[in-house]
Amino acid sequence: METRRKMKLGTSDKVILGIGYTVLGIFVLSILIPLVYILMASFMDPNVLNSRGISLNFKDWTLDAYRRVLENDMIWRGFFNSFFYSAAFTVISVFITLLAAYPMSKKEFVGRKFFNTIFLITMFFGGGMIPTFILINQLHMVNTIWAILLPGAFNVWNMILARTYYQSIPKELREASSIDGANEIQHFFKVMLPVCKPIIAVLALWSFVGMWNSYFDAMIYLNDAELQPLQLVLRSILVQNTPQPGMIADIQSTAEMAKVAELLKYATIVVSSLPLLIMYPFFQKYFDKGIMVGSVKG
Repeated sequence: METRRKMKLGTSDKVILGIGYTVLGIFVLSILIPLVYILMASFMDPNVLNSRGISLNFKDWTLDAYRRVLENDMIWRGFFNSFFYSAAFTVISVFITLLAAYPMSKKEFVGRKFFNTIFLITMFFGGGMIPTFILINQLHMVNTIWAILLPGAFNVWNMILARTYYQSIPKELREASSIDGANEIQHFFKVMLPVCKPIIAVLALWSFVGMWNSYFDAMIYLNDAELQPLQLVLRSILVQNTPQPGMIADIQSTAEMAKVAELLKYATIVVSSLPLLIMYPFFQKYFDKGIMVGSVKG
């Protein structure tokens, strides 16, 4: 079957496919090459890396950067804070989004169009950074974990995806549960949620990744270093080029300190990316199904 289909391709089709594969290959290489470079550079001796670049000689490799990163208390504190913020934010955001999307998926819901319009307006217009900060400050949430978890917990785009997914579920399920005497709350928690695992996995993955990579809100609202997530610690290393105290304290030469600081950048990038790389395979089986159904049907 595959051979027959290939035989039917004309010259123009082959040219188009060739161009498509070439562009796709270039795109993949543009992603893979920096990743491979960062991974290899994180193991390189800083002197060799600065003088000769990447070397495949294992004698030029070292684990010193990872040792310095993993021995630093602020890295571990930031790692724990980021994981806690991401996990808590995912639970709160997904729960709120699913609750909001359920009534919006019902055509008989009174005021459905009005609320849809209100939600859509918030996608294009916001209060601005200063008014938002004043609001968070008046709510006494500055320098607390709630300033990170609550303001962005509801995402309109995620709600639209969940609403569309709800609309793709057969209405016969609601009729069957009503015959058994289930009210809307019982139907939502006992019937709808178990069949919505794909879209829940998609929303959870997006929420977790978004919060894990976020640093701007924490930079504005958190003053206590003990509450700061990993991304702020990495920002001081990667952007401001100021590694945490103790990471290069044993280096005397200014030039050597600069080389080690450069090496630490690559190691911290690898360490901060590991949780997402580990988590994604567990969500992959739900991801494709959830995003396609949530985007196309309805």
